[in-house]
Amino acid sequence: MGLKTVCAVSACKLTRFILRILGKGGTNVPGRVALAIQPDLLGVLAKNVTTIIVTGTNGKTTTSRMIEKSLINANWNYFANKSGANMLSGITAEFAMHAGINGKSKCRYALIECDEAAFRTVSKYVDAKCIVVTNIFRDQLDRYGEVTHTLNFILEGIQNSVNAVVCLNADCSLSVSLQEQIPNPVRFYGVECEIYKNKVQEVSDAPYCIKCKTEYEYDYRTFGHLGGFRCPHCGYHRPDTSITVKRVLKYTPDGSQVEISVDGKSYETFINLPGGYNIYNAIAAVAVGKVLHMKDALLIDSLNQFECGFGRMEKFTVQGTDIRMILIKNPAGCNQVLNFLSNLTEPALFVAALNDRDADGTDISWIWDVDFEKLADISERLTGVWTTGIRANEMAMRFQYAGIPMEKIRVIPDYDTVIQEMIAQKMPVYLMPTYTAMLDIREKFSSKYGFKEFWE
Repeated sequence: MGLKTVCAVSACKLTRFILRILGKGGTNVPGRVALAIQPDLLGVLAKNVTTIIVTGTNGKTTTSRMIEKSLINANWNYFANKSGANMLSGITAEFAMHAGINGKSKCRYALIECDEAAFRTVSKYVDAKCIVVTNIFRDQLDRYGEVTHTLNFILEGIQNSVNAVVCLNADCSLSVSLQEQIPNPVRFYGVECEIYKNKVQEVSDAPYCIKCKTEYEYDYRTFGHLGGFRCPHCGYHRPDTSITVKRVLKYTPDGSQVEISVDGKSYETFINLPGGYNIYNAIAAVAVGKVLHMKDALLIDSLNQFECGFGRMEKFTVQGTDIRMILIKNPAGCNQVLNFLSNLTEPALFVAALNDRDADGTDISWIWDVDFEKLADISERLTGVWTTGIRANEMAMRFQYAGIPMEKIRVIPDYDTVIQEMIAQKMPVYLMPTYTAMLDIREKFSSKYGFKEFWE
């Protein structure tokens, strides 16, 4: 370990300390400071650390938090970038904060959520032992382009990770295609049944065979392009899985009762997080646990005990009003929130917070690919459909075109006002923000009502 490493790690720690005193997250800036001193710092810090990387379009944060619950229950010595800072600078900062000034890690394991585009760079420095790919969907066209670009980012990252076991979603035809292009051992996980009783109308991000361009046929479909896909022309199809959800037994506003098969052994368990898409996150976490040789009972119990990560079905109870915050960022994820809402029976208020900053994606045209018409179908159960954020007016227009009654639509751009109005409803509220809107609103919840900061 050289002088540069000592200086870089020390500068990172000092910058984080100052930012936290100032009430800032300090998730990316400390890493930028450190990398300016030593560009290859991550490679030094990650040496001899057993690292698990979670990447993919949707579900990275929640899957990471579910894996983390297993690590906690196993009493393993680990750290994680739980703030969601998943680019090179944020990941470097997390490694530095858990190392001595000489760069040697204080923990044996690292659990890292990694942005898909950043993965190809991060993987040059981190020798991952396990990689899980959650799924591949169209996301932030201004950043990622089409799904094939995202697929290639992930492929490059895996090709850099020669010592990793790779967990792939068997229901995602794009993810499955990675297997033939990598030498790594692969474990497939998936869902072998329908997830939702009532489903939105969705535009598939991968309707045609990745090999021969023939339209896929499906034995069943969970959401988006996920499900029991098969190509009638070339035979490309969903592979068999060793970690599988066999049946969804019951939905509640707080979670799902499911039957899971782990290497042929069946378990009935409750996934302590609502939304059918979180069933995928749960089974991905179990797959990682098996790669790490954890016991089945520990993994199943961890799903029961799991508490959601910030902004991902996170629940705030303020003055008797329950507010459930559900991050959105693309059509696939947003449609799954609508699937969740359409399967609820209790009256509720729905609020969308739409921003167009860089971290949200500056192109908001994706809202027209979301089946907001589903909200019109359940409008009798919604006391209101409100919008807030920088692009609140555009979201309100989308709701009007969706056929939502005008008297239910309100535009409240100011966050303080919308929070006060939500609390005054005295009934369940489902708040659907984009990323920077989530951070802004969470900060107001934290400062005014005493909830944890997002990095805690």
